[in-house]
Amino acid sequence: MKKSIFLLLAITGVSLISCKYDDKKTNSETTATIEITDAQQDYLGITNKDKLSAASKRALEWPTDLGNDWFFEYKVEDLKGDFAYEEGVVRRDPSAMIKHDGKYYTWYSRSTGLSQGFGGDVTKDKVFPWDRCDIWYATSEDGITWKEEGLAVARGEKGAYDDRSVFTVEIMIHDGIYYLCYQTVKDPYSVRVKNQVGLAWSNSPNGPWTKSEEPILSPADNGIWKGEEQNRFNVEKKGDFDSHKVHDPCIIPFKGKFYLYYKGEQMGEQITFGGRQIRHGVAIADNPKGPYVKSPYNPISNSGHEICVWPYNGGIASLITTDGPEKNTVQWSPDGINFEIMGVVKGAPHAIGLNRTADNEKNPTEILRWGLTHEYKSWDYQYIRGFKTWNMKNHTAKGEKATSKE
Repeated sequence: MKKSIFLLLAITGVSLISCKYDDKKTNSETTATIEITDAQQDYLGITNKDKLSAASKRALEWPTDLGNDWFFEYKVEDLKGDFAYEEGVVRRDPSAMIKHDGKYYTWYSRSTGLSQGFGGDVTKDKVFPWDRCDIWYATSEDGITWKEEGLAVARGEKGAYDDRSVFTVEIMIHDGIYYLCYQTVKDPYSVRVKNQVGLAWSNSPNGPWTKSEEPILSPADNGIWKGEEQNRFNVEKKGDFDSHKVHDPCIIPFKGKFYLYYKGEQMGEQITFGGRQIRHGVAIADNPKGPYVKSPYNPISNSGHEICVWPYNGGIASLITTDGPEKNTVQWSPDGINFEIMGVVKGAPHAIGLNRTADNEKNPTEILRWGLTHEYKSWDYQYIRGFKTWNMKNHTAKGEKATSKE
């Protein structure tokens, strides 16, 4: 994993290596202690061996076999059938795809109508596209043309922890049982509302589904709001990285236990040099139904948005997107907790629904070769689309040999 550590230093621009040097020393004095081979100088394009910038010093710590197995490009495309865009209907946040009886299955958030934001009456209006959602599912024989099969998990009865919305769902299969984990909101959907995570299970992907009576994961209870105004940025104490919300749950069976990965939002969330303060965490259980105990090492990322994780090479890989100083990176951990950067990408599809039928070990990003995503047609309406990725092997200009894809 030494390779990954060096990549982390190089990619993020965090000059930890330079911290080893005395600030009082000149650049020439520190450079004199670094030995550079002719091959290194040629490969990295360094002008002078005796005059090294901080960037060149970091580059010299890179391994010689950087490779590109973790680097990919992507495109998105329309799907057919019931996943074609439908005005007035929100379909978003597709789960991973599984296969059953020759058909692909996916679950997703579904709602209808316009979103009013927090400016209206939150007890009556629809606040966000993911507000007032239920979880539906669809099937496909080829992954392109989809048939909407109907409701899978509905919002709870009035007064329940999930009575306002159930959304952003993920699927897991274990010992013949199907598990759906998802976000929940209790009415009213106010600015300071604290999302939780629910669970449902069934003997069949077609249901019926039994829901957990209580949430399986909740935000940390150690932040303190300031005042009574519905202002999520006004805090006396921010608390843990997940003191406001727990989002985008995904359960992965790993090393005989069940790892529930999730996105945390902190009370008083700020904008920093990396953008929004969004981080990921993990909670671990001995049983799929819990209880789930948050790792004492949380947060396990300092960046990211939607959870996108998969098993690879005895560990867990994670695609980190959208927010934070390490956004648009692919990371890997041998223990599911300590992640290191393996590659940087130009971007990635939103809200990825992975193809869980893929051969994870064929390539680090094989599971990303094709899958589902969502796209905003407008702020109010989103629809589910497909995506494809490929490993990029070389770069060419017009008229040259075409870029190799895998």
